[in-house]
Parts: sequence; C-alpha cells; structure tokens
Amino acid sequence: MRTKGLLFRVISLMMLVTLLLSCTSTKGGEVGVDDDLVAAAKKEGMLTTIALPHDWCNYGEAIETFKTKYGIEVNELNPDAGSADEIEAIKANQGNTGPQAPDVIDVGFGFGPQLIEEGLVTPYKVATWDTIPADAKHPDGYWFGDYYGVLAFEVNKDVVQNVPQDWADLLKPEYKGQVALSGDPRASAQAQMSVYAAALANGGTLDNVEPGLEFFKKLNEVGNFVPVIAKQATVAKGETPVIMRWDYNALADKEALAGNPEIEVVIPQTGVIAGVYIQAISAYAPHPNAAKLWMEFLYSDEGQLIWLKGGCHPIRYNDLASRNAIPEDIAAKLPPAEAYAKAVFPSIEQINNSKVVIAEKWMDVVGADVK
Repeated sequence: MRTKGLLFRVISLMMLVTLLLSCTSTKGGEVGVDDDLVAAAKKEGMLTTIALPHDWCNYGEAIETFKTKYGIEVNELNPDAGSADEIEAIKANQGNTGPQAPDVIDVGFGFGPQLIEEGLVTPYKVATWDTIPADAKHPDGYWFGDYYGVLAFEVNKDVVQNVPQDWADLLKPEYKGQVALSGDPRASAQAQMSVYAAALANGGTLDNVEPGLEFFKKLNEVGNFVPVIAKQATVAKGETPVIMRWDYNALADKEALAGNPEIEVVIPQTGVIAGVYIQAISAYAPHPNAAKLWMEFLYSDEGQLIWLKGGCHPIRYNDLASRNAIPEDIAAKLPPAEAYAKAVFPSIEQINNSKVVIAEKWMDVVGADVK
C-alpha cells in the first residue's frame, strides 16, 4: 500500500512538472517568452525605437542581438534625442502607424508621472517582473526601471593637462571654452541631472536645485561653458574636452576610443548623484507585440548583461549577482564600489520638481542656449 502511495506521488509529480513545462515556452532559451508573442512580433516585422545611441549602455549590441535573434527590423529614430523629445514623439504621432511613431521609450526616472498623467504609455509586466525592485517600477507596469549610473566627468587628457576632480575645479581659468553638457538641460534628463549634481556640490539639496543653476551661470560668465550638446565625437576632437556624462557612457567612450585620445573618467568628490532610467511601451505603439518582445529581451539575463557590459548597472543587478550570473570578465571592468559610496538617489518627486525648475529657469539664470 505504501509503495503504491509513493508511486502515485511520483507519477503525480512527474505529471505536474510536465504540465508546468508545457505552459512555459523556452524559445530562445528564455523562460517566460511564449511562442505566440514571438510569432505576433515577427508578423509585425518591425520595432521602432528612439533616443538609443549605440554607445549608450551598449545599446548597439542590444539592438543587433535582438534583430539577429528574432529577425525583426529595428527602426531607430533620432539617437541623440532627450527624454522630453521621446515623449513629444509619442504625442505628435498618436494614431500614426508610420515609421515616425516610437513603440518604446527609455526616459529619465522623473518623467514617470507624466507618462501616466497624459496617457502616453500602456502597462506591461515582463516575465522577470518579480526580480525588479519594487521602488524602481510602477506597481501596475506602466513603467519600470532599466539601469542606473552616476554623473561623472569625461575628460580628453590629450587636451586637458590637469584633470578636474570636483565641480569647483571647472571654474578655473585653465578650462576656458572646454566644459559642456551632454544634452539640453531644458529637455535632457542627463543634462538636468548634471545641474542637480552641481547643486549638491554647491550648497544645494535634493529639494533645492537653484545652486546648480547659479553654478552654471558662473561657468558661463567666466567663459568655460560651451553651449553645445556634447558627445563622443566632440570630446575626441577636443571641441568639448570636459563633459558631464553618465559614468557608463563615459566608460563606453573610453573603451571605444581606445587611447586615441586618452580618456579619463572621474567621479567627482562631491555632488555624486545617481540616476535611474525607465522603460515604457507607447500607448500608441504601431508594433505592440514587438515592443513587448523587446522588453522581454531587455529584462532577460541576456539583455541585462548586455547593459552591464556597457558599464550600466542593470535594474536586476542584485538578482544576477545573487545567482552568480555575472561573468568574471564583465565584473572586472566595473568601477570600484567605493567610487559610489557618496552617491545619492533622489526620489521621483524630487527629480520631477528639479527638472521643472531647471527647464523653466535655465535661460533666465544661465542664459546659454544649448543645442
């Protein structure tokens, strides 16, 4: 009788395992991505992205891997756009099923409330949803954190003899016509967070960004500020040899330029601010299934490690680390943990308040039209 009972339990367990496996697709080795979604995405045949430079967080590899893996064309809109530009692209293309309508966006954390208030995004929860920290995602799936980093100085050492180590250094005469932002602070989350960081280094707080505007006013008045949107090319050419940039972007530039010129990445001694970016699917996405599949890819271990290779800390970093899923060669390239000891993470409300102040007062206080 006991043997029969044991045999029954074994058979029942086997049936349960079989049932679970039959309910979970492992297409492409990714548990949770079902065949129906893959088929629907392939039928749409295209994914339209926006504001994804290939050297930003290793997006180049992510896009190419996705295209190869699923055979879906990726239509890339305006790689150098800022977060506000991405939102405007959704607004301007409501009902447009053509190539100018983005399916997905990657914007600064502070834009989360606006996405919901204006009905611009649709909820979706990826298969790895439970491993995304609760404070880095909307509970209903309207947006979810993707990666984070800290604001750093990216410096062309072939042009700059004395590499600045802190915000106050940037006001020195030796940096005349050399300092720039990586975006327009009226629209770019990266540029806004740079002003926010400068505020913290100059007597401001997470609730008072005004000192950051005053700092850039001084930087502009002494002739050190260059009002252009800086990028890898302008740094390499010496047009903007000192720029404020997310650490992962700066590290990606350093690797890409491979010593020509030599790049140094400095996490400042004060005003170290961390920023989270978020993903969302447009409520008007012409390719909604491709958008969902893209999210599943980005939030799989494979997608998260591609971001990590680009110097970003993916939002599922703790989960990856706890399972020893981070290859040693990738871990070895990350900056030392102590460099981030002073980093602060503003709340979404604080970021939202600061970006409004910066956008509204930039021209009045600083007077530099960045473009």
